Amino acid sequence: MELKQSVEQFKGQTRLPKLAIPTSYDLYLKLDLTACTFSGTVQVNLNILEHTKYLVLNALELDVHKVWFTKSNNQTYQPCDVVLDGDDEILVLVFDEMLSPGDGVLGIDFSGALNQQLKGLYRCTYVDGGVKKNMAVTQFQAVDARRCFPCWDEPALKATFKITIDVPSELTALSNMPTTDEKLNENIKTVYFEESPIMSTYLVAVVVGVFDHIEETTADGTKVRVYCPVGKCDKGKFALDVAVKALDIFTRYFSTPYPLPKLDMVAVPEFSDAAMENYGLITYRENVLLYDDLLSPADRKQFLTIAVSHEVAHQWFGNLVTMEWWSHLWLNEGFATWVSYMATDIMFPEWKIWTQFLLKTNDGLRMDALEQSHPIEVEVHHARSIEEIFDSISYKKGSAVIRMLQGYLGDGTFQKSLSSYIKRYAGKNAKTDDLWGVLSENSGVELNSMMDAWSKKKGFPVISVKYKDNILEFEQSQFLSSGLGGDGLWIVPITLSIGSYNKCKTFLLETKSGKVDISELVHSPHENSSSVNEKNKEKCDDHFWVKVNTEQSGFYRVNYEDKLAARLKKAIESNCLSAPDKFGILDDTYALCEACKQPLSSLLSLMVVYRKELDFIVLSKLINVCYKVMEIASDAIPAVVNELRQFFIDLLLFSAEKSGWESISGESHLNALLRGEVFLALATFGHNKTHKEAIQRFQMLLNDRNTRLLSADTRKAAFIVVMLNASTTDRNGFESLLKLYREADTVQEKELVLRCLASCPDPNILLEVLNFMLSDEVRDQDSIYVLFMISSEGREVAWRWLKENWDLIFAKYGVMLTYYCITKILPLVINSAFLNSNVTCGFGEIFVLSNPSPYHFLVMKADCWGVLVVQASHSAFNGVDISSVAMKRLMR
Repeated sequence: MELKQSVEQFKGQTRLPKLAIPTSYDLYLKLDLTACTFSGTVQVNLNILEHTKYLVLNALELDVHKVWFTKSNNQTYQPCDVVLDGDDEILVLVFDEMLSPGDGVLGIDFSGALNQQLKGLYRCTYVDGGVKKNMAVTQFQAVDARRCFPCWDEPALKATFKITIDVPSELTALSNMPTTDEKLNENIKTVYFEESPIMSTYLVAVVVGVFDHIEETTADGTKVRVYCPVGKCDKGKFALDVAVKALDIFTRYFSTPYPLPKLDMVAVPEFSDAAMENYGLITYRENVLLYDDLLSPADRKQFLTIAVSHEVAHQWFGNLVTMEWWSHLWLNEGFATWVSYMATDIMFPEWKIWTQFLLKTNDGLRMDALEQSHPIEVEVHHARSIEEIFDSISYKKGSAVIRMLQGYLGDGTFQKSLSSYIKRYAGKNAKTDDLWGVLSENSGVELNSMMDAWSKKKGFPVISVKYKDNILEFEQSQFLSSGLGGDGLWIVPITLSIGSYNKCKTFLLETKSGKVDISELVHSPHENSSSVNEKNKEKCDDHFWVKVNTEQSGFYRVNYEDKLAARLKKAIESNCLSAPDKFGILDDTYALCEACKQPLSSLLSLMVVYRKELDFIVLSKLINVCYKVMEIASDAIPAVVNELRQFFIDLLLFSAEKSGWESISGESHLNALLRGEVFLALATFGHNKTHKEAIQRFQMLLNDRNTRLLSADTRKAAFIVVMLNASTTDRNGFESLLKLYREADTVQEKELVLRCLASCPDPNILLEVLNFMLSDEVRDQDSIYVLFMISSEGREVAWRWLKENWDLIFAKYGVMLTYYCITKILPLVINSAFLNSNVTCGFGEIFVLSNPSPYHFLVMKADCWGVLVVQASHSAFNGVDISSVAMKRLMR
């Protein structure tokens, strides 16, 4: 009883007790890919900090066979009890004798199973000569190194790692460091790796499989390799080129060389995330790392560039300097996101990637406007709850706030500060306040008080703007999509332009409200108010507009009084504004409409002035708003849905005619992106001409898989048209798409087909698609693609299917992929129930009661977010203040 009580003291704790600190690991692993098991031994050099009879570390789903501890004087201790606690994921070693402070070595023999949950040390499959074979991969972030070997699995407990692994002789074994030796014993190969620099456990990695590879060496002598499926090295060339360039860019930007002798990037056939930044061994999904010049659309090339830059950036921001605890995750992800766009802009300035960064900002704004958002820096009290904060707030709001701060401090000061930060904390751990401290030192600006509200509080402000007698009045309040008020107060870097981008002003709004005199910007320096006659005043008024949040550099929304909004609308028509500002005005107007701060009629009338827009990012936002309004109106105001659909089609026809279906030799990257977006939207809205053309071009593709008459950028639009027209009585198009999927040679082709199949409105076809998703023909990791475009007509079928197949789905996919299923299907059902039956919550609660699992919190989270998003969206149409007749007149 006394022993049990003693062990109880370590349960339910957020972090491991500070009884001992690891300094190095010597890890040996032996894989059996036939039995799908592994065994191993880990020897950990420890520094015991106080007298103790306990050593407490992390372990999960492992069998422990033998444990010993040897002090520096060679005295060996055997524990009297070994306690594995699955709930707290800890291994408690109890000793009869007191261990004294000092150095020693802890040895543990252990074994485990190669799981299929895409976490820890897991099994995945590849096809060799038509035969499916096993390989092994690790995915340890955030807290799954403990599934592979007993360890102190916290980011602040850094150590060095020396890894040895036994694998079948025909396979390639990779780890964080280069190999030092290989020894062959019949059909087993023992591979020895160099000892690593100090790093966190979540960055340790091992990959064992069959690959081809290509390589280059950087100017600094770093060997960079891309490991691809056999015979597909040509598809890894673009990623290799990006990685080499990114290493050079970050070495110069951070004024710190890449810390390791090599960088490997591996295309893994089954992987839970897009990529993982393991130190020196970055793992990717195949469809993220591989690029085909003919079959990959322009957006995949762009996504690959950003993804590779993001993971390479982590080698500095995250790996060399690591967050002290998961509460500071945004330091890793926000900075890697921001700096990946910086690198992409350097490599491909013609992509105008900082304008496209607004899509990241927009996602962060959307999620942070929900009442149940969370701060960038959020307390983490349980290991498994870490998975809940890998979201748009950490990545997208985090990166947007960094972008805003960079604009406020200036590029030079910001770069100098980050360089100092990396050098100061290299090989160490840092907190958010450490970063603010370095930035404050280098800039001379005290940032802690300014940035605390942005990082430690949820939400963001909407800035209301009024104008009278050359005075601009500003007032801030928390913006919530629900339309409710909030209590937040921020120190906001305000930027504004007056009638021209040559007339700008910046200031800090530090209080609830403020005023700014702009008379010197409204009139020329040679004028005074008495000398401006009526004619000049009218001329001045014609060109007078005020754009707050210039270039959308700040993380806030702006609500203009009517007369200022009207002038901005006129400025858009006159093409006086930049693409980012046109994007921002439309985005803010939609958000304000959603929150019932502006009427729907204002939004629709604003959309009209974008009808001849040809800039990709602006048009992308226009299309997104069309989708959102149509989605909500289908339930809220069905009487005007047909007119709305035609209204949106009319808005897009000009850009469709300009871009055309076929790519043009030498055209810009952005034109290719625009073409795909526009025709996909017209296909979705049911434009007859688009549907006819798409069907014809799809048939051309079936006749000739290499045809240029249906480019990679427009195939999604054609595939959607095929599925929109598929039915139980006419399955030809559906069957043809399945045939394309089965015969596809690239993962990108397969992904594209999967993303389109569920858009069919026929419930029987949709059910067949969902069951196809569960079949062996679709890899587990790819199943989520099927759920992205479930038709509105199919939401009840999807919900019923999810409930009936819950046990199978959970058993097959595990926690995280099941969570993705829930997040894609549940909001669709709530969307319908919200208006049709007043059932706005409790789906998750009912579901959990009938389908209990240890991860029910993920279901409840999905339910909560889904309800909030739908409630926020539909609030814009509750009590619409114009009749259907008036609405139709407006759209005409």
